[in-house]
Amino acid sequence: MTLYHRFAAHIDAALDDLAAAGTLPAELDRRNVTVEPPRDASHGDLATNAAMVLAKPAKTNPRALAEALAAELGKLDEVEAASVAGPGFINLRLTDDTWRAELAAIVDGGDNYGRSTRGSGVTVNIEYVSANPTGPMHMGHCRGAVVGDALASLLEWNGHRVIREYYVNDAGGQVDVLARSAHLRYREALGQDIGAVPEGLYPGDYLVPVGQALADEFGDRYAGAPESEWLALFRTRAVAAMLALIKADLALLGIHHDLFASEAELQAAKKPEAAEAELRARGLVYDGVLEAPKGETPEDWEPVELPLFRSTQFGDDQDRPIRKSSGAWTYFGADMAYHFQKAEGADELIDIWGADHAGTVKRIQAAVAALTGGKTRFDVKLVQMVRLLRAGEPVKMSKRAGNFVTLADVVREVGKDVVRFTMLTRNANAQMDFDFAKVVEASRDNPVFYVQYAHARVCSLRRRVAEAGIDFAPADLSRLDTEELKLVQFAAQFPRVVETAAVAREPHRIATYLNDLAANFHALWNVGNDRVDRRFLMPEDAEVTRARLFLADAIGQIIRNGLAIMGVEAVTEM
Repeated sequence: MTLYHRFAAHIDAALDDLAAAGTLPAELDRRNVTVEPPRDASHGDLATNAAMVLAKPAKTNPRALAEALAAELGKLDEVEAASVAGPGFINLRLTDDTWRAELAAIVDGGDNYGRSTRGSGVTVNIEYVSANPTGPMHMGHCRGAVVGDALASLLEWNGHRVIREYYVNDAGGQVDVLARSAHLRYREALGQDIGAVPEGLYPGDYLVPVGQALADEFGDRYAGAPESEWLALFRTRAVAAMLALIKADLALLGIHHDLFASEAELQAAKKPEAAEAELRARGLVYDGVLEAPKGETPEDWEPVELPLFRSTQFGDDQDRPIRKSSGAWTYFGADMAYHFQKAEGADELIDIWGADHAGTVKRIQAAVAALTGGKTRFDVKLVQMVRLLRAGEPVKMSKRAGNFVTLADVVREVGKDVVRFTMLTRNANAQMDFDFAKVVEASRDNPVFYVQYAHARVCSLRRRVAEAGIDFAPADLSRLDTEELKLVQFAAQFPRVVETAAVAREPHRIATYLNDLAANFHALWNVGNDRVDRRFLMPEDAEVTRARLFLADAIGQIIRNGLAIMGVEAVTEM
């Protein structure tokens, strides 16, 4: 049990004692009671809002309740002082030995320090990337891929079972265009002069090997054949080749999905029909005519009766068609069925979408709410695009890829860990610049470098201690003073940061915390530049050195754990 969990339990026990004494009603809802660091560190080490939250339902004065609760908490051996601030906030100052014990708990917890069982028993399906299988991954896909993968890891650290899923859009018109583009490259591989790639086909050179493979397999059998003879076959082969390319690109980022769900297979299994039947049985799909779009005149628009989903009952601004006038499924109709399928195997759903899809969020949330009876939590995380720069100038597009910068080229230039860390330095819904020069810069302003440098310093310290002839006997943590224990106080927040980031579903909070932890560590380290007695390595004082090495090792452990959540490997030297 981590320190914050332990004090939450202490507060619960104190509230139980007050209830037993008749000071509080017995059945108060305590879910909104928190334990967190005070906003002003001068107020103490921990703060709780218990009295503020419970006073009103208990029909008592918050300050009076706070004073009674502070008196109970002040009896704990771990508490040096308990005080009441303002209308009823309680601040706790802990003993130095409490922080020393937490330091030992960090090292003892090792690779599991920060893990939680809060999400135990809850399965979460996270669908991310889901790029059309029509070409290699480009940097437009990168941020969503990293955010989704890091969020999956974060939820696993919080105790959830996670399914990482990729939805393959292999049933739309874009895969027919892919098949025709592959046929063009097939003819090229047979020696035909194809000239310029026609408008409307995919121009990228990445289809050249696909065409060659088709030529090797089929010879000239389909060179002059009508489209009806080769379209389905070439579509299957081309989609398979593109998925292999996509999986290889994602592997460069350390991303591996558990499940690739096919839209074509979904439709072949009649899943959209099943979803429609389910909703019709509950009166949530009806046959009707949509109003003319704004700006259209009656002469420009022909009213057509379509099956419509009553999405307005679930907060959408209009009901939505699930089929086209041709009878084919709309994108929304197929997507609705896909989410119904996902909900069958998970308690909660998360989609990672590009911000350009923001306009469709309400309708799919309405569909999930209708199909699951509101029992399945469903979140859509929107991810803003990334602007690529080189020394402040926009990066030119990749000729090889057709019209975009490939993810593979970027990863090969700066490395997987730099890409992943950088993509997690800001909230996913905030704009981001990725400057090739800045992300590899060895400076305080580059969080990738700053955090990794802190870990490398810890590793270097351990090597230098050994070189100084100081053995690794058990450390006497009483040799750590109050200034050094302040770093422990910040380090001990890690499990709480993991939990709150998981609840908020915001993996960037881990990167922010690690940057702040590194800053605190570097600041303590740099004191030794001016004061010899504050250096971590004191060759003439082995006990102090062992204690400070123990502290540094704990910081290194938390950095490794945080980077593991982000899918980044900690470096041991720089």
